Amino acid sequence: MKKSLKIWSTLIFLLFLFPIVLVQIQVEIPEEIAVVSSDDGKLVYAGNIIEQEPEVQTEMRALLYATHSQEAFEPITLKHDGKIAVYHEEANIMNLSETIRSQLEFNGLETDIIDVDFTAEMNKAGIPFHKSYDVARPYVQKALKDTDYDIIIDIHRDSLNADRTTITYEGEKFAQVVFVVGGDHANFKLNQELAEKLMARMEKEVPNITKSIVFKSGHGVDGKYNQDLHKRLVLVEMGGIGNDEAELNRTSAVLAKAVSQTLLSEYPPKTK
Repeated sequence: MKKSLKIWSTLIFLLFLFPIVLVQIQVEIPEEIAVVSSDDGKLVYAGNIIEQEPEVQTEMRALLYATHSQEAFEPITLKHDGKIAVYHEEANIMNLSETIRSQLEFNGLETDIIDVDFTAEMNKAGIPFHKSYDVARPYVQKALKDTDYDIIIDIHRDSLNADRTTITYEGEKFAQVVFVVGGDHANFKLNQELAEKLMARMEKEVPNITKSIVFKSGHGVDGKYNQDLHKRLVLVEMGGIGNDEAELNRTSAVLAKAVSQTLLSEYPPKTK
């Protein structure tokens, strides 16, 4: 009798613990695996693409690079080595380029990265920070000479804190995006036009995920940002110094989908 009571007591205790354990398991799922839904209802991990094949075949190519290569995000550097920093030699925006590439390729764009730490090169040579675009320029020129790209994206982050660069949509946080256009070259309106189209697509997906275009020209600014090299070269600021990896991953997925949709609808693939 005592043995039977002991068994029943154990079973009741385990049944009592089961929902608590289940909730704990759910809580411990890392935030980085937040999902974004595609048009056909599939779920795409913002950090890790779970599909083996691209969702769309576009026959288009993208090029990514980061002029300010060591721009960093405080939550990411803190997680990396316990230090809060806005510039970092390892945990920097170049890692975000890899995430965006994965998302672009999932959306059907074959994507290359100029894998050069321009900031490190400048530090070695003693070149001042404001010359960053001049240092990146020959690398971009070479890439454009070798390949006919359909879009080129220079990836940056804003210097604002998270409370000014983060929005919540349907219970998930996203890093806001700002497109920067330099007006000191003849074809800047083409760069601006593409930025506006990308913004419209992103806003349709996640309202308020973009801010107004930042237009720069005149004395004291670069004014070109190498956008004179290609009519579809866009400079995008992905969030700010306080955005974390999960927020940036979600926004990367939205950006990539907008790029694919915009290119397919506005700039159909070139006929061979």
